[in-house]
Amino acid sequence: MRATVKDVARRAGVSPKTVSNVMNGIIPVSGATRTKVEQAILELDYVPNLSARGLRNGRSGVIALALPDLGTPYSAEIAHHIVEVAHEQGWIVQIEETGSDPQREHELMVRARSNLIDGLILNPVVLDESAVQVGVALPPVVLLGEVPQKLADRVFVDSFAAARDMTLALAQPGRRRIAVLGTTQGRGSAAAIQRTQGYEEALEILGIERDESLLIPCEKWMPQTAADALTAYLESHPLPEALFCFTDSMAIGALSVLWKRGLRIPEDIAVAGFDDIADGRYAVPSLTTVSFDKRAIASEALRLLTERMADRGHEQRVVSVDYAIVERDSSRA
Repeated sequence: MRATVKDVARRAGVSPKTVSNVMNGIIPVSGATRTKVEQAILELDYVPNLSARGLRNGRSGVIALALPDLGTPYSAEIAHHIVEVAHEQGWIVQIEETGSDPQREHELMVRARSNLIDGLILNPVVLDESAVQVGVALPPVVLLGEVPQKLADRVFVDSFAAARDMTLALAQPGRRRIAVLGTTQGRGSAAAIQRTQGYEEALEILGIERDESLLIPCEKWMPQTAADALTAYLESHPLPEALFCFTDSMAIGALSVLWKRGLRIPEDIAVAGFDDIADGRYAVPSLTTVSFDKRAIASEALRLLTERMADRGHEQRVVSVDYAIVERDSSRA
């Protein structure tokens, strides 16, 4: 016969309510208790009846994570940590790629409102093109990233301040011609806008006049597109003293271009990125970057989401995750 919650509770020596708390992840339980319950579930081969559970508590036990581009190393690392933290709390995670398409965001929110998923962690790119809008009924949702808004809970890293501090760090040995790779022409992503503004703030602090020729556009933040953008730039511009790429993935593309040209890094040009992905630590030379705790982002996002599920009416909550400038061989004087 199929095992029940009562069977699991009896095997683990706890109440059925405690078993439910472990599976739902809403009410914290001790690590020892969670281990006993999970062991009992394995021994009894217990499979929860999600349909019945949904009828009782209005929850499916499933949350969705929607990122713009699952092909990037940064997205892979964020998804890994969210799935890991969610699993520890008893959630199943459905991972989606939006492609920055508001229609895909809208479909996910419809699923959440229909109780097919209990909540949504979403990384929009541009707010006025997002499905998260004034007048739209929102399910429990937490936003990741730089898009500022007053509609939903949010977890972010201060891109403006981080870009400012990285630019100041690159300038410390006396570098003055610092270029940035990843700016946009016209309407851009919130991250691109804020990182450009942080860079310009640093120039003002340093007393360096803003030079449009040091802004290198790159619409898609990928190694190939960054390599193409930098190659085209160097055909008609002198080599900057430093290059701040708005992601580590772009910086890795830039390193390839510079190496093929026989340039020494950092002697001829210093290079830095943003995100501290694993690939950057093992690049040659190792990549200077803006680092932050991705597991902390995951933990805060899950905390805000579970709190929003429990109380839809509380005020918006915004959490800023700390960052650090990590200097490695690509910029070390």
